[in-house]
Amino acid sequence: MKNSLKQAALRGLMIASLVAGGTSLAVAHHSAAVFDASKTVEITGTVKKFDYTNPHTWVWIDVPNDQGGVDTWGAEGMSPNYLGRRGWTRNTLKPGDKITLTIRPMKNGEKAGMFMMGKRPNGEVLRMNGEAKD
Repeated sequence: MKNSLKQAALRGLMIASLVAGGTSLAVAHHSAAVFDASKTVEITGTVKKFDYTNPHTWVWIDVPNDQGGVDTWGAEGMSPNYLGRRGWTRNTLKPGDKITLTIRPMKNGEKAGMFMMGKRPNGEVLRMNGEAKD
C-alpha cells in the first residue's frame, strides 16, 4: 500500500511539474521582450505575403534599400481571432499592396518588428489594437 501511495504522489508531482513547465513556456512564447518598446520605425514597401495564421499573424513586405534592391521585413501581429473581431480578414493585406508600417523594431537589429499600425496610400489606417479601418 505504501508503494502505491508513493507512486501516486510521484506521478502527481511529475504531472504538476509538466503543467508548470508548459505554462512557463506558454508565457514565454507571448513575451514581447525581443521588441524595443521604446522605439517605433516606419517602413514603406510592398506586401509580399500575409500569414493569417495562429498563433500570430505576420506580414512580409519588400522595402527598397539604399543599394537599389529590396529588403524583406517581417512584422508580427495579433492572432487571426483577435483581428477578426476587429474587422480584419485573410484578405485585408494582399501581395502587391503598398503600405507603410509602423513597428516596434527587434532589439537585435533584424529586419522585423511588432506591427503597430499600417497606412495605405489612400490614407486608410490599419491597426492591430483596434478597428481595421479609421
